[in-house]
Amino acid sequence: MSTQASSHDGKHFVVQKGTCQCDQGDQFPKHIVSTHNKHFWNDSAGSADYLAVTEDDLQFDPPGPSFGKCKLKPSSGGYLPCAYAPAGKWQKTYEKVLVMDKKCVTEVSELQCTTGGKITIKDHGQRGEMSKQNVKNADEKIIRHMNPLVNVDDFKETAMESEIDAY
Repeated sequence: MSTQASSHDGKHFVVQKGTCQCDQGDQFPKHIVSTHNKHFWNDSAGSADYLAVTEDDLQFDPPGPSFGKCKLKPSSGGYLPCAYAPAGKWQKTYEKVLVMDKKCVTEVSELQCTTGGKITIKDHGQRGEMSKQNVKNADEKIIRHMNPLVNVDDFKETAMESEIDAY
């Protein structure tokens, strides 16, 4: 069995609070997930910020002119506002994971605008968070080696008492 490398290897799935950029614009809007309200990446609480972006999620916040001023529309005073018009669905999507029968958008996905710009992912929107379980399972020798100024026992005790996680 051979495993082929994918451009998606090591990349994150994109969530609603992630931002995009157009190579012809000057603003970075967030996604609006309109195709579902059921699948969240790395958020057990179900915050809308973490809704999975799919190939059919083509709206942005703020709505048009989502990407600010368009370099392809010069005017005497600079550039005219973006007239965002997607040319189909997101491309270079991850085909192995489907949400409501739609492919997921990752950091390598692209969306073409009929005006001529290429929209890419600026920030996927996910952030790693430490849980109580991470602290509990931490290797004390490694922690001491990485940061000898931290008293591991005090850190663990504080972490277990704090509200790091909702578990």
